[in-house]
Amino acid sequence: MIKKSLKARKSELSKTQRQLDILSNSIFKKGVLPTFKEKLESHKISSFQPKTLKILQINIGYMCNQVCAHCHVDAGPDRKEMMPPDIMIKCIQTMNDAGVETVDLTGGAPEMHPHFRWFVEQIRKKTKVKEIIVRSNLTILLANKKYHDLPSFFVKHNLHIISSLPFYRKNKTDRQRGSGVFNTSIKALQKLNAAGYGKPESGLILDLVYNPSGAFLPGDQNALEQDYKKALSKDFGIVFNQLFALTNLPISRFLDYLIASENYEDYMTTIVEAFNPSAVANLMCTNTLSVSWEGYLFDCDFNQMLDLKVAVDQPHINQLDVKKLQNRNIQISQHCYGCTAGAGSSCQGSLT
Repeated sequence: MIKKSLKARKSELSKTQRQLDILSNSIFKKGVLPTFKEKLESHKISSFQPKTLKILQINIGYMCNQVCAHCHVDAGPDRKEMMPPDIMIKCIQTMNDAGVETVDLTGGAPEMHPHFRWFVEQIRKKTKVKEIIVRSNLTILLANKKYHDLPSFFVKHNLHIISSLPFYRKNKTDRQRGSGVFNTSIKALQKLNAAGYGKPESGLILDLVYNPSGAFLPGDQNALEQDYKKALSKDFGIVFNQLFALTNLPISRFLDYLIASENYEDYMTTIVEAFNPSAVANLMCTNTLSVSWEGYLFDCDFNQMLDLKVAVDQPHINQLDVKKLQNRNIQISQHCYGCTAGAGSSCQGSLT
């Protein structure tokens, strides 16, 4: 769909390397805190390998109608990267070859990809995938007339919608995602409810995602879910299925925020001290494969943002070998502490 200029690629790689250097050096290099590898070894985990592949998470492009402060993919209206159709076709082949059960479409705003609807239709027609997740930012449903019928499309293909709503109050949501986002998100949720999403017995799943608005860990997921359901129902008549509480990982814009606000060392200390060995067995990287818009393979979409490709000779979907992939070691760095802190964190919420 689009090829990056050499200058843009070098700039991106330079930023990625800078962030990796920060995570590898600083307090970890000084020995103040153990690296994630050292922490695993202290719990008798010498290697970290995947289980059976169940979820294919596909980032189909970085274009988004929003610029969120916590966004770990640096998405925005100025991002033009889009997955080309030939890579989409290869993803469909991989779904069949690997027996994938769930496809998780993300971005940016995945709905902004010009072939988004075609891709969903092809997955339904040509694979045995049981579940298709779309990670929608909600506001896209009202951003332009060409997106207004998306709820009907979602219903037609029984898509599982997972949407970020940082809080059930306006001030916190707008502070993290931009002025006016909360009110637009509420209208979008009401629109999804009107289509049947989140309603009992409809079979149309609508889940929400909570991210902390600062340098702290999320609270108890079950308690937060009850608070969300009570407030959204009372104030706006909105219903939904589940709330997922996600820890902000120290990468991309959030890492920049931690450094600028001088919270980096305190936050890293917090997530290291909150390490929960019980979360390790259920980490999303153990049953999920992340595909970038260019077709490169990663253990998770957080590794994708740090350009930590899967540890195989040819880490691209065009050369994917399911057997070799199954025998790899998962790539880790200090940001992985975010997924093992407290109750653990994954794209499907808490782990323990």
